[in-house]
Amino acid sequence: MTSDRRASWLKGVLDLLVLASLTAGENYGYEIAKDLAESGLGQIKGGTLYPVLNRLEEAGLVTAEFRVTERGPGRRYYRLTDQGRRTLAEQSGLWLSFDESVRAVLGRGGVEGVEKVSR
Repeated sequence: MTSDRRASWLKGVLDLLVLASLTAGENYGYEIAKDLAESGLGQIKGGTLYPVLNRLEEAGLVTAEFRVTERGPGRRYYRLTDQGRRTLAEQSGLWLSFDESVRAVLGRGGVEGVEKVSR
């Protein structure tokens, strides 16, 4: 297992991260991807992000509104719904519990610095 597994890990939590990125207010895809990249998650391409946004919209966790712009193409703005906020709170708690379990196992495996990684 010498390959970088971060892309696989990201796929498992990207829905939750997108919901979390919308807590500050509505945003469009490019800015969501930029926000996540600036958080240290690496570049998230449209072919990965937009299916997530569509899935979240179909589930009623976000709403989307297309807006025409004065310059360039229109943009689809996404906003967190009340159901999305509830789901985010619930799933965040589950993720953090999972994270603690992973840290505990890695710590038993002699991985140094596991407990020092900031959340």
